[in-house]
Amino acid sequence: MMKSLLSEDRILSVDIGGSNIKATILDSQGTLLNEYKKLPTPLPAAPERVIATIQELVKDFSDYNKVSVGFPGYIRNGRVFTAPNLDTSLWRNVCLQEELKEALNKPVRLVNDADLQGLGVVSGQGLEMVITLGTGFGTALLLDGNLLPHLELAHHPVIGRKTYDQYVGEKAFRKHGEEKWNQRMERVLSILKAVFNYDHLYISGGNANKIRFKLDDNITIVSNRDGIKGGTRLWLQEEHHFSDACKSVF
Repeated sequence: MMKSLLSEDRILSVDIGGSNIKATILDSQGTLLNEYKKLPTPLPAAPERVIATIQELVKDFSDYNKVSVGFPGYIRNGRVFTAPNLDTSLWRNVCLQEELKEALNKPVRLVNDADLQGLGVVSGQGLEMVITLGTGFGTALLLDGNLLPHLELAHHPVIGRKTYDQYVGEKAFRKHGEEKWNQRMERVLSILKAVFNYDHLYISGGNANKIRFKLDDNITIVSNRDGIKGGTRLWLQEEHHFSDACKSVF
């Protein structure tokens, strides 16, 4: 994190979720300046409807000069490639960073929602991993506080053809119950430990508090509120990751 923010900077932080869209204002230190406001995510969650919902949500917010947005899908150079919980067919190739910049008339940085959460909770020392247990299975990887983008482990098969999303996501929890879900989570954590050799792992999301087995000393359960600073820290990342937003498609 090489950059710095001005003391007067105010960052609008937006979290686009499968169920709700939330927003708040942060100061340059990542302190919450007002409580989160939220509105239901529209159905169908087409881009123009999501953008309109964000505009409605923040219409009474003022004095912010930067915007950070977490999105539940694979983001590259400000462009959406996947949106499994919102309908990828509606979102593929949408340049959401630029569209939000025009809609809000402020500079915008757009990343995966787990990446934004990860920026908020890590210590900035060594290789740190963040997983989010909610509708799906979010992942973020950071080295010395610097985001290593594009990790979408959720879509990788974990057993047979079953992906992490399908194996330990919300639908799996509801279908199989807490006991079996915990058995699956133990298996998932053993895989992550062996594959990534992280210095520390953080677990967040609505189902994080449903873990019933003992965790290693270098694993910490954190709340969504703990990740609030991610909206500020996103603007401390190197600018070259965001300056050419949507100029190229891969």
